[in-house]
Amino acid sequence: MAYDEELAGRIRTLLGDRAGLTEQKMFGGLAFLIGGNMAIAASGGGRILVRVDPAESDPLVATTPAEPMEMRGRQMAGWLRVEAGAVSDDAALGEWVERGAGYAASLPPK
Repeated sequence: MAYDEELAGRIRTLLGDRAGLTEQKMFGGLAFLIGGNMAIAASGGGRILVRVDPAESDPLVATTPAEPMEMRGRQMAGWLRVEAGAVSDDAALGEWVERGAGYAASLPPK
């Protein structure tokens, strides 16, 4: 399934002109990277994939609509999926954009 182009545009607007921001197709979606580190990606069906501090994964899953990302049957700490309904307005999407961008910016550039 192709990524949601409208969602990608909303993410692009929320990220603005941050230093080191690039876009790359990956994980079947359009990823937004800061300093070469993935921050957030627009996926198909209006879903997002967000990169967060791995120590925050479990608390975010417990307190938000986020779910752990699974790859090859294994949950990936620090990688969360959020369904479309939970990011339908810009305020909610903006919170996830800031989480992902903040974490990506804290990592050493690639």
